Amino acid sequence: MQAKTKSDERIEQMTFASVYPHYVQKVARKGRSLEELRTVIAWLTGFSNQEIEDAITQELTFLAFFQAANIHPNAGMITGSICGYKVQEIQNPLTQKVRMLDKLVDELAKGKSLDKILRN
Repeated sequence: MQAKTKSDERIEQMTFASVYPHYVQKVARKGRSLEELRTVIAWLTGFSNQEIEDAITQELTFLAFFQAANIHPNAGMITGSICGYKVQEIQNPLTQKVRMLDKLVDELAKGKSLDKILRN
């Protein structure tokens, strides 16, 4: 098992609530809706809208957020680069899940259809 990097440790402690507004802004700038963003987050995590709202309100760290998640079986189909890293090559499981979420949000902002984003 590979040792955690400082970046991995920082991601563990970062709260979902601190990043969520950036996701909202990113997709809104590109004309996508909050409902579409919530759909993407729900697909990856298995969370309902209320559970997503609770994660924001409770300021869950990404560690706690993804520990509570039920990751979609097709999440392994999320590939490509985000933040200079290939999602499928990230060694730390938590960092990989966070980058998967980032990748889905990025795809939404780039105008991909929900069917393609959700790997249907």
